Amino acid sequence: MTDKTGCVWLIGAGCGSADLITVRGLKLLRQCDVVVYDDLIDSALLAEAPRQAKRVYMGKRCGKHSAPQEEISRVLVEEAQAGHKVARLKGGDPFVFGRGGAEALALRDAGIPYEEVPGISSAIAIPAAAGIPVTHRGVSRSLHIITGHTAAGGLPEGAEHLAALEGTLVFLMGLSHLEKIAGSLLEAGKSPDTPAAVISGGNAAHPAAVRATLGTIAQRAREADVRPPAVIVVGGTAAMDLSGTVEKPLVGVRVGLTGTDEMAARLRGVLEPLGARTWHVERAVVEELPTETGLEALLQDRLWLVFTSANGVETFFRGLRRERVDLRRLVRCKFGVIGAATGAALERHGILPDLCPSAYTSESLAAALTERVSPEEDVVLLRSREGTMQLPALLRQHGIPVRDVHIYTVRTDTETAETAKEALETLDYLAFSSAGGVERYFAAHGAVPEGTVCVCIGSVTAAALRVRYQKPFLTASSISAEGMAETIQAHRNLHGGKM
Repeated sequence: MTDKTGCVWLIGAGCGSADLITVRGLKLLRQCDVVVYDDLIDSALLAEAPRQAKRVYMGKRCGKHSAPQEEISRVLVEEAQAGHKVARLKGGDPFVFGRGGAEALALRDAGIPYEEVPGISSAIAIPAAAGIPVTHRGVSRSLHIITGHTAAGGLPEGAEHLAALEGTLVFLMGLSHLEKIAGSLLEAGKSPDTPAAVISGGNAAHPAAVRATLGTIAQRAREADVRPPAVIVVGGTAAMDLSGTVEKPLVGVRVGLTGTDEMAARLRGVLEPLGARTWHVERAVVEELPTETGLEALLQDRLWLVFTSANGVETFFRGLRRERVDLRRLVRCKFGVIGAATGAALERHGILPDLCPSAYTSESLAAALTERVSPEEDVVLLRSREGTMQLPALLRQHGIPVRDVHIYTVRTDTETAETAKEALETLDYLAFSSAGGVERYFAAHGAVPEGTVCVCIGSVTAAALRVRYQKPFLTASSISAEGMAETIQAHRNLHGGKM
């Protein structure tokens, strides 16, 4: 325990995609030292926490129950007592059946400063995603949110009065008690013809939306195999469908992402505007590697610095800052990149690449360097330890001196892989953005789920997948996130998602 006490932010992450978090919640998440999270959080939000922030998972895993509330509160208190700024990331709104109140009380009792940041509750967001407004003029003038998770399995004590209300009733965490809830309302006088709906959405692994009447909703939900978590809506608005009419060609399509946070963000940026839902099923964590003599010792006159990924660029400049290297040392270096995304990463540091091949492959990069590198110049490859030997071998075949410097390594985040297992079985497409991502995915998950179509970003990635996977798969029209999205959309249009 330190002399300085930290603080805890109880942040509502909203319900569904990562961009439903509030601006304030996102701002605080980006400042935290520790993020404590559980299920139904879009994994993209974890990428918004600082790279060095500690990530603590407190949800369900492999059939085990989620951590007891006392354990979660203990972790929050201990991390804050250690002087950390803690982001407690909770689905929906912390104070709407989110146990945020229990955590706030525990923090107050321990003398820990805290703040609650509201989020969009599933009681509103999940019905809205299915086109159901929880209030509507002339149909419903009130909203009542009730927990369906009670010891008796029916309505809470005294809640039979709910049957007399004309507004919308929303039950959270009540799917396993749906039949008893409906029966209790019917016994209390609610008409069996009252519209009702059961919706599983947001980040649920098995989305579903069932509309019926109060008298038939339990049977209809069983027939549709609706799985928790789900929201139950009872009232006139449950019969309405005000679903958005903006055309999105990939609505309902579920895509699994592999690779780093940066690559996943690029893929989300092109897939989600088209209506697709994405899950990060293999999250690659980049870890910097020490060099024998430090980065500054690599820098000398008449030198080509060559990057084969944006991760290499970011790791290199992060290392220069740590070593306090004056960037003027780079004045006589030339820079080569394998493709546009790597070039864009270099430009963000104020340097335009001297060389970028028209085709984003190791063969094209080697050929371009062979034409440009003069006899008195050396080439330094700054890349991953997991990189193939193809590029340095091609350069050495042409007599070009090459130093292959591994400045980072990539590992799979096991927590992300575990929490993604349920969603994995429901994917329509699985996107591979590197050969290393293929290897890490199979190490983490073992196989591609039946019926899921694999999509590779380019030929090198495709070659790695072909070793592991004998079924047909897709290769992107261009080596980019945009190329992968175009390939998925074209395949969906022609084949309906089937190979």
